Amino acid sequence: MKFTLAATVAFLASSANAHYIFEYLDSGAAYQYIRENTNYNSPVTDLSSNDLRCNVGATGTGTATVSIAAGSSHTFKSDVAVYHQGPVSFYMSKAPGDASAYDGSGDWFKIADIGPTFSGGTATWDLSQTYSVTIPKSLPNGNYLLRIQQLAIHNPYPGGIPQFYISCAQVTVTGGGSGSPSPTAKIPGFIKVTDPGYTANIYSNFNNYTVPGPAVWQG
Repeated sequence: MKFTLAATVAFLASSANAHYIFEYLDSGAAYQYIRENTNYNSPVTDLSSNDLRCNVGATGTGTATVSIAAGSSHTFKSDVAVYHQGPVSFYMSKAPGDASAYDGSGDWFKIADIGPTFSGGTATWDLSQTYSVTIPKSLPNGNYLLRIQQLAIHNPYPGGIPQFYISCAQVTVTGGGSGSPSPTAKIPGFIKVTDPGYTANIYSNFNNYTVPGPAVWQG
């Protein structure tokens, strides 16, 4: 009986703390092209942490780099569907050498946002298991980190702390152009605690929303 009770408690605790994590890029296996983190599917919440780049413990060790064409579409898939309200954003950062050796300390630029839609005073979020992004056609060739971020704002600040669900894929862009991505930002530092998109209360007078972070580079 004690074993059964303990197992039940452990299961309930695990279920209560369950979240989600982006494990797949396109048709690759889990963590084939995605850097594997060490905090299971828990979020990052510290705005000053380097873990905001690619998640806790996520280095390029053992991660393959995949070639992708500028102008092509690519899909991230999570272990379970996203269920916390909040925007999805895609960022890229060019590596000075091999993508696998890059720590993400350089400049980042945003290539897409997925925010809410509003109708009749109600906000609708894209809560899915897959999210796709198109690589800008004029992006210069090279090795990059391609980062997906889902910012969960279901527990409004300051009573709650927004949660970042993050994964980075390692990619080599081919067939690109001579564009100059801008604006750029550093991670951490790209989102401030005072940003309206970070502090938004989705349960009170929520009639518009601006996704936090730099503007999207159209490329």
